[in-house]
Amino acid sequence: MAITIKSAREIELMKEAGRILEIVHNELGKALHPGMSTLDIDRLGEEIIRSYGCIPSFLDYRGYPASICVSVNEEVVHGIPDKHRILRDGDIVSLDAGVIYKGYHSDAARTHGIGVISKEAEELIRVTRECFFEGIKYAKEGNYLFDISAAIDSHAVSHGFGVVRDLCGHGIGTALHEAPEIPNYKMNRRGVKLKAGMTLAIEPMINRGTWEVDWLDDEWTVVTRDRSLSAHYENTVLITKEEPVLLTLNQES
Repeated sequence: MAITIKSAREIELMKEAGRILEIVHNELGKALHPGMSTLDIDRLGEEIIRSYGCIPSFLDYRGYPASICVSVNEEVVHGIPDKHRILRDGDIVSLDAGVIYKGYHSDAARTHGIGVISKEAEELIRVTRECFFEGIKYAKEGNYLFDISAAIDSHAVSHGFGVVRDLCGHGIGTALHEAPEIPNYKMNRRGVKLKAGMTLAIEPMINRGTWEVDWLDDEWTVVTRDRSLSAHYENTVLITKEEPVLLTLNQES
């Protein structure tokens, strides 16, 4: 599948999709508290998405049954919201969400601490976010895709963390998942050359322990094999000839 280069009009639509998704994440982050169920998070997220005239990207996507992926502690991604799964003080929770605005997707993820969390959990969340920003130092026209991957991997490994290999970032636009796939670990080749107008969902998934993961019986929820904590940080990124534009994060905030 060819990598799509977005027109000026398409970029404007994706910017609006990204702006709305950032609002969704900000509101969800403020609402999180001990005693809240993961289903509560999903219902609030869908309500906010639809209040802006958007459609949740994830709902019914390949059969996924919710609007927000809610993954707690050792869950890496794709946790299914459940009224019986209650957040507790000390948990960490990764929220992955997407919106469709006038036919165009945005995709972003954040990991939050609930109440007072351990220093180890704080470090994992911080380093995972740093991995994203190390990666996008290379996200500009003329560089190569896997330069991003190598930078993410190097930063995570320097802290002794595992980089998930079974899942990756992706292109995004009129489809939630477009070419190219974007690994978060070092590759033996450079990948495609980046061009202005590409839109990418770059998403480090970092574990405190092993990089290895398993799928639970629901066939969606991915967990760390050693049941160590995992964190997730993602933004939709526009490649330009200069610095990358983060469509799901206000760079002035």
